[in-house]
Amino acid sequence: MFFRRRKPPAPTPAISDEPALPNRLSPRSPGEAIKPTAALPPPEEPERERGGLLATISGLLTFAVVLAIGAMIGLTLVQRQINEPGPLANDKVVVIPSRSGTGEIAEILQREGVIAHTGLFEIAARFGGRPPLKAGEYSFKAHATISDALDVVTSGRQVQHAITFPEGLTSEQIVARLNENDVLAGEVSEIPGEGSLLPDTYKFERGATRQQIVNLMRAKQKEVLNQIWQRRNTEVPVRTPAEMVTLASIVEKETGRADERPRVAGVFVNRLNKRMKLQSDPTIVYGLVGGRGTLGRGIQRSEIERATPYNTYVIEGLPPGPIANPGRAALEAVANPSRTKDLFFVADGTGGHAFADSLEGHQKNVARWRAVEKSRQSPTPDAGGVDKAEPPLDPGAVPGRASAFAPPTNSALALDGANAAGPRSRAFDASEGTKLDPLKNKTFDLNSAKSVPVLKQPH
Repeated sequence: MFFRRRKPPAPTPAISDEPALPNRLSPRSPGEAIKPTAALPPPEEPERERGGLLATISGLLTFAVVLAIGAMIGLTLVQRQINEPGPLANDKVVVIPSRSGTGEIAEILQREGVIAHTGLFEIAARFGGRPPLKAGEYSFKAHATISDALDVVTSGRQVQHAITFPEGLTSEQIVARLNENDVLAGEVSEIPGEGSLLPDTYKFERGATRQQIVNLMRAKQKEVLNQIWQRRNTEVPVRTPAEMVTLASIVEKETGRADERPRVAGVFVNRLNKRMKLQSDPTIVYGLVGGRGTLGRGIQRSEIERATPYNTYVIEGLPPGPIANPGRAALEAVANPSRTKDLFFVADGTGGHAFADSLEGHQKNVARWRAVEKSRQSPTPDAGGVDKAEPPLDPGAVPGRASAFAPPTNSALALDGANAAGPRSRAFDASEGTKLDPLKNKTFDLNSAKSVPVLKQPH
């Protein structure tokens, strides 16, 4: 049996780390052999089909980014214009009517020269995150920006007006002054009770009513009166707050000097304690003209003795009610008067008064005052006519102030008629020389007695 000899398997070629060189058709030169062989280009990736949702989201994001960048640029430009100085050359007050919309307010401000662009104002008002715009009367500074204008209109800080009532005006005079103010609105329902209002300076905004001011004055008077009444000297012969107001109104009309009020009050307190008549000239005037408050001339001899409920030359003690609205200082003076023995006072020619505790001393003071009058050659009022009002002799006197500058409004000139003879000094009060002076009202008869109105006591 014959066996065929198998051929051994061909040897496996050795694996080399060097890449197999491509077959070359021609031998390379040594220089070419050392050059690196160029790498083969990478294979091209197969195109992938993009999904519809992914493409939409990508587009929206791109659009949002572009839109945000555009909005930022726009807001920057708008903000710059909003903060640019406006066209207003000088400070100006503008009234924004009630119920005005944003567009209407923008047009008003443009018409008044505060802003130049209504559109920018509306954009800033609607989308600037500010409080709502408010109607009212506002003051805009020169060259105010749109941002400044918005701050003003949204703040609600309106222009503050003021009205001043001097001490010693009657309630009727106060209402007349309210009616003369053209910023206030409405009417006063009725003349307030005499002495129920506190003279002072009151601030208000356009649109406030006259009745609101009256109510505020009445409330302030109650508050002040209660405070002063609580800390009064209990030895003062006034039994109620109403009586304190009555005496304070007489003190108010007698002197305009703050340093004299406690001493004048002391004179009247001493006379009340001695059951002497007060003999105060302003009470004669009030008994003749009531709330009108002024004669506009000197008091005649016949009027001194004319019986009225208010004439303290005729009646005993206090009159039935105040003759004016006293201020805080007069109320304080009556609550805590000076502790003196004075019973008389008369003008001293310097705007104040000379005081005396005896009739003899008072007569000397009166003689000095008459000498001053004579040196000034003051005309004596004709008993049958109206004498033209003369200005206050005190150079520091404020026209229209409710008080007796020199000459006096007159004081407790005499004890039990000791000064019945001789010329009398003229009386000056709040309306002297003002629009309310009866001398300027030709329909007001100064030569006949006036009926005293029924007055309400302060509440």
